[in-house]
Amino acid sequence: MKNEKKGFNLISVIIVICITSIISGLTTGVIVTNSYKNNLGLTYDDLKNDESLNEFLEVYSSIINNYYEDVDTSAMIDSAVDGMLDYLGEDYTTYLDQNATSELEERLAGSYRGIGIAVASKVIQSITSGTPAAESGLQVGDTIIGVDGVDVTQKSNEELTNLIKGSDKDSVRLTVLRGEETLNFDVAMATIPISAIEYKMLENNVGYLKMEMFSATLDEQVMTALTDLKNQGMQKLIIDLRNNTGGYLESAEATASLFLEKGKLIYSLEGKDTTSDYYDKTDESADYPIVIIINGQSASAAEILAAALKDSYGAVLVGEKSYGKGKVQQTYNLSDGSMAKYTSARWLRPNGACIDGVGIVPDYIANMTYTYDDTGVINGEIDSQLNKAVEIISAM
Repeated sequence: MKNEKKGFNLISVIIVICITSIISGLTTGVIVTNSYKNNLGLTYDDLKNDESLNEFLEVYSSIINNYYEDVDTSAMIDSAVDGMLDYLGEDYTTYLDQNATSELEERLAGSYRGIGIAVASKVIQSITSGTPAAESGLQVGDTIIGVDGVDVTQKSNEELTNLIKGSDKDSVRLTVLRGEETLNFDVAMATIPISAIEYKMLENNVGYLKMEMFSATLDEQVMTALTDLKNQGMQKLIIDLRNNTGGYLESAEATASLFLEKGKLIYSLEGKDTTSDYYDKTDESADYPIVIIINGQSASAAEILAAALKDSYGAVLVGEKSYGKGKVQQTYNLSDGSMAKYTSARWLRPNGACIDGVGIVPDYIANMTYTYDDTGVINGEIDSQLNKAVEIISAM
């Protein structure tokens, strides 16, 4: 995320996650940065002569001076911003508070500052190999009861993790219970990479690559995976974009560039007055058959990649119709760390179509197959979509 400046001149175009329940609930939206628009074209004279803005400032000043209680001006401005965005009545135009913004930016950065553990109910669930936590002596199953001398037994999981990640020291001291024993561990703080992919070799020299999110480091992770798969003899590739709700636009562009020939169109951005085309500018390319699996939760940047490889590479799409998120947002970072985003453009696939509200229909429809117990309750599933992808690519 390009975050050099605060305000509407932030060079940041976003394509947000489009699953409505996530937008309204979990707020794990997708921020996609790009140099689409870097200013509003407004001067100070324009603002000074804006009667509506002057009226707003007069009301703001009157409240501060005359309201009978002290006013939290920062919170009041946040509410005003939220109200402006809500007025627009558009699904992808919204306001994210400080916590939601921080969580979103961390996920999309592809790394976080911490020690390398996953915690639930204060119990360590997993420890990432190669991290300070893995080298410290901590074990899965340890219960954290203290962080730098602060008792966390009555704190929530979020408060616990914030204490660890929020430390400005080079290390953090964790006090844990292991059985009946109380132990202390001094664990170094580090930048921990977040994996956004899974990959493996299938039969008949077919590689399988699942992309879970278009984080800032996805293209680097994909390049490493492709090199490994090629060394194992990969001749064909299945890309799994199911449940991938998007990510950075630059990441989708860079990832597509690993496969497309130089000069091939990746996507276009259609603004109020202009349309800009974005082409592959790299020397990397691929020359093997590709099948992409999508479903109803493949969205935003995932749809950009699927469309680019379909239209400009000849990849085959399998699965279910994608979500259909074809709008672009700009971001506005408030000084308190919260974020506003509003729709400013649409993106178009290389064939010129806008998929917003429509989605991408795969070449081969394949639904998941479920198994049921005697009472009719689902007790398992068969990955019929992957099976169909394997069937198709084996014949290519």
